[in-house]
Amino acid sequence: MRNFQKELEALLQRTEQTAKEKGVIPRLLLHSCCAPCSSYVLEYLSGFFSVTVFYYNPNIGPQEEYEKRAKEQERLIGALSEKLQSDGADRRIYPISFIKGAYEPEIFYGAARGLEKAPEGGERCFRCYELRLRRTAELAKAGGYEYFCTTLSISPLKKADILMEIGERLSKEYGVLYLPSDFKKKDGYKRSVELSAEFGLYRQNYCGCVFSKREP
Repeated sequence: MRNFQKELEALLQRTEQTAKEKGVIPRLLLHSCCAPCSSYVLEYLSGFFSVTVFYYNPNIGPQEEYEKRAKEQERLIGALSEKLQSDGADRRIYPISFIKGAYEPEIFYGAARGLEKAPEGGERCFRCYELRLRRTAELAKAGGYEYFCTTLSISPLKKADILMEIGERLSKEYGVLYLPSDFKKKDGYKRSVELSAEFGLYRQNYCGCVFSKREP
């Protein structure tokens, strides 16, 4: 079984070495499902990449919820960047920027058609992962990013191997590298909870779609 965390650590070592020798900082387009899930990932990766957070989640409903999560994401980026710059004297911290994706629920409902009654964490969710990662890969290719990735693997309920399979397949299709990752490792989820409390982040009690909201 692959160890995605070890693969990531090896890649980060190479990235850091290249940055020292050539001054080349790779750009990462990071899909984010919400501010809490992105908190640890940004703290972790901002020392290795110039990160752009791409908030694109057409599964979220209603639109008011989408906008609330987007604003919280943008607020976190500002607050966390300030904290990292002030606390990060022992390491270089690279810029974190933000792109807010359009609200397109019809795309999600199209992908979920026929799977409305499927259990949470199954095929409907896999289709949702893919549509969000596909849009991220498209944007990464258009913007000339070296890597793309998602924060989704930080959740204990999300399967990192499924996300990696989708990400690597899209990587081949679009010609942009997918960052190996299972962000729940090394207590990543625990750290995201701590950072959420530190910054007073809004933590929603359902994944985002109307189907997950119905789950007991």
